[in-house]
Amino acid sequence: MKAVYHAWCFACITLAFAVLAGCDGKQTYVIKSKIIKVDSLDQIVAMHDSLVCPILYTNITGLEHLPLHQAKRKFISAILPSILVAKHEIHNRKTKVTALRDKKIWNNSDSAYYAEMKRKYNAKNIDDLLNRMVTLPNSVVLAQAAIETGWGESRFFVQASNLFGIWSFNDQEARIAAGKNRNDKTIFLRSYDDMSRSISDYFEVLARHNAYKGLRSAHQRTNDPYKLVTHLRNYSERKGWYTRQLRKVIRQNNLTRYDRYRIDPDYLELE
Repeated sequence: MKAVYHAWCFACITLAFAVLAGCDGKQTYVIKSKIIKVDSLDQIVAMHDSLVCPILYTNITGLEHLPLHQAKRKFISAILPSILVAKHEIHNRKTKVTALRDKKIWNNSDSAYYAEMKRKYNAKNIDDLLNRMVTLPNSVVLAQAAIETGWGESRFFVQASNLFGIWSFNDQEARIAAGKNRNDKTIFLRSYDDMSRSISDYFEVLARHNAYKGLRSAHQRTNDPYKLVTHLRNYSERKGWYTRQLRKVIRQNNLTRYDRYRIDPDYLELE
């Protein structure tokens, strides 16, 4: 259900995710998220410590009118909560699948959930599914989002909350046309209600495709952002130049400081 939010108004929504308990979802955490439709960049809450309020911002425009250092701070403050919400969802999916792997007898709900996740992640079996349910350090996601959107200035970011250039092949879903055609065909990109959905789709791209098999394997061994970005060369036609740019953006903007940031536990409730 959609709602219109005035500039001064916070609207609380709840996002329930199954966690820790069995696949029947008897035990869940609820993230008490806040949605802000941004009418002024002053509404974007600056982050002063590692505990982040899960605010989902929409309608972010005007970053190009700020000095670059201010625009970067606003951009990071705006998208990091959405990154954490998306990662939280994937973590809880993985927790449920891990519980299933250790469960001897499945009920119909268990089987349905496993089939849904197996399809979503293009997995061969339950161990393969768990290996595909990867996320990346916040610094890597921030760097890619910065490059892909030009620090929040791209039309896809402004009009569609699309941070990573995710394409759309379904004319029944919300989407916008790209500015350039490819092979004389119009390219469409997905349009999202909020940035956390864009980030979830980005993680699913990394999980599903063989081009990122090396990334998923490396993720089992390390969480070092500088080692992981090497395996993102296939995300761009620029290949090695793209991964070098990712390292440069991480280093120059000290993005690794955000790797320890997490959702403030005050916004988590046991349902």
